[in-house]
Amino acid sequence: MAYFLYNVLLILASPIILLILLAKKRCRRGIPQRLGWYPRDRADSTVTTATIWVHAVSLGEVVAAVPLVRNIHARYPDRRIIVTTVTETGREAVEQRLAGIAEHRYMPLDFPWVVAAVIRIFQPSLFLCVETELWPNLLRALARRGVPVLLVNGRLSSQSYRGYRFIRPLMQQMLASVTHCLMQSRRDAERITALGAPAERVICTGNIKFDQPLPYLQDTDADSLRALLLAGQEDLLVAGSTHPGEEDQVLACYQRVVQQHPTLVLLIAPRHIERVGQLEAAAKARGLIVVRRSVLATGVSVQGPRVVILDTRGELAAVYRDAVVAFVGGTLVPVGGHNLLEPAMWGKPVLFGPYTDHCADIADLLIRAGGGRRVQNGEDLATQVVAILCDQTERERMGEAGRQVVLENRGALNRTMTVIERVLDSRPCASDRQAKTLTMNCMAEKS
Repeated sequence: MAYFLYNVLLILASPIILLILLAKKRCRRGIPQRLGWYPRDRADSTVTTATIWVHAVSLGEVVAAVPLVRNIHARYPDRRIIVTTVTETGREAVEQRLAGIAEHRYMPLDFPWVVAAVIRIFQPSLFLCVETELWPNLLRALARRGVPVLLVNGRLSSQSYRGYRFIRPLMQQMLASVTHCLMQSRRDAERITALGAPAERVICTGNIKFDQPLPYLQDTDADSLRALLLAGQEDLLVAGSTHPGEEDQVLACYQRVVQQHPTLVLLIAPRHIERVGQLEAAAKARGLIVVRRSVLATGVSVQGPRVVILDTRGELAAVYRDAVVAFVGGTLVPVGGHNLLEPAMWGKPVLFGPYTDHCADIADLLIRAGGGRRVQNGEDLATQVVAILCDQTERERMGEAGRQVVLENRGALNRTMTVIERVLDSRPCASDRQAKTLTMNCMAEKS
């Protein structure tokens, strides 16, 4: 009955869904594939190579999936790997970071006839869903074809958990199709069990994002990037993955701080690159000198206090290397936060706002270790930035503490690969004893 009601509502809403996709410029490119029309050069029934299908919704999930996909490719080089995303930023990340390893496709809409056709095209031997985006018809169709389904790096934000509780009968049926739920923390494991996942199938493996390698930069590339952004003894404040509503606070913070530290340059990277024009206008309205990263690449030189807008994709993780202090966005507004580990990996002090539901465990670890600080608003952000800039010893201590958090919590990738290998190699999946061992290693249980 739950599936019947879901499909009735889905069909009734289909015109609205298609209109929304057409209205959003960034979604139009993927519409044909989302309806099941894939490139003929690969999307045909003659493909015989066993396929591993990895679904990562957008940029954040792709970032988490990259080391996992690389490990799967190294372990099973003869397997075809397809990574599906919903967003353009996800597509670009797959094509940049997994070139020659995985193929990108857009995630099909969850209409029964579409997912059935796509499964026939892909012929997956394993489906991996990164974090938590579960689609009823897709999971049921995979289960009917005997395809193992693993939820990897799974998490459930408070908002998602509250929403899923209203459809618990449907969730319980969906989760019955999942072979194993590999969750980031004890909290996530408890939540997905409460939604109906069989407890014996839930394993706490930790967060794969701790296993992210540093962006590879040759010395010449790193020096060139710094030379583009900074001159002489200037310092860099990086505000990464920012959203509307917090960018004004970041700009106000910079105006206050630069009065005391005139050699400070602000680099701000909006989460959605199509908003660069709006951000540029907002900064200019405040009387700030603004330049885009792409313009600097043409040889244009700008001196003095300024705002650099990162309007290129795939560089933020590397830019954190040159920061003196970093602020991670989606946290001063109720978005839930983005990747706090990217600056921490470089040994940089990490600041973030009160809204960290999507990265709550990481935020708590950084605060407890002294590698990160929570700020309440733009004024508080300015106060903390000034304090860190004025105390080099504390700045270095914070950076090293954050780096240690990353190093001490690695291992989720190996634990996840252990389960994947047992499934692909047709060996019995983790026993109760092995699952308990994995759980004890979970980052949520670290002191």
